[in-house]
Amino acid sequence: MSRFQMGDMVFAAHDLYNESLEETGESSIPGVEPDALLAAAGTRGVVVNVGHAQEMPNEEIYLVRFEIDADGTLAEPIGCLSDELSGLN
Repeated sequence: MSRFQMGDMVFAAHDLYNESLEETGESSIPGVEPDALLAAAGTRGVVVNVGHAQEMPNEEIYLVRFEIDADGTLAEPIGCLSDELSGLN
């Protein structure tokens, strides 16, 4: 069973950055600078989907939209691993 479900409120467990791809050094998220901060530790977000990558069939990936301002505006979704998120409990 998934640690988090769609619609769950989560928080960034630590600063999340747009990692550069080892093969090319390019951004793993197109249009965002490599190593740019995507969500600071403690930033609130919502899980919008849960899935797996072909390369990691036993590891769940959570698609999360984090808040980007005090009004609760949500950023574009980013993929997060379980250890990159914390929940309310």
